[in-house]
Amino acid sequence: GTAQSYYVGVESSMPAVPGMEPPVLALCIAPFGMEEGSAGELPPQEFGLIVGEPVRFRFFGSSVRRHDQVGTLLDYWDEDELQELEGIEATLPAEGRTPGEVVPVRLSAAVTETGTLRLEAVPRGGAERWKVEFEVRS
Repeated sequence: GTAQSYYVGVESSMPAVPGMEPPVLALCIAPFGMEEGSAGELPPQEFGLIVGEPVRFRFFGSSVRRHDQVGTLLDYWDEDELQELEGIEATLPAEGRTPGEVVPVRLSAAVTETGTLRLEAVPRGGAERWKVEFEVRS
């Protein structure tokens, strides 16, 4: 299974304060020990995903938070609890939408047989899936 718990950074939906970065929350997408070849169904909450222009996915890992489950949302953590990992820049295809449009999506995550963590975003009522993958096998 995974040697750490893994999280994706999501921006808080709090009202924006001019000149300040929105707070980042950490959503657990793969708990410690998640087996390769298994998937975690994330809670039904939706997140906004920007399509048609470059976005940066922030990933975090923790070797000490071993009890978080898929879907645990952290709004605060100590410096030694989560380490920011290498992020991934991606441009998700707009597919008939306006570039820069924010699409409401649900997330799901899986650890593949080859030790890659795959995050999928599924738009409401849409058949398409956007996938972002990163290596978790050390």
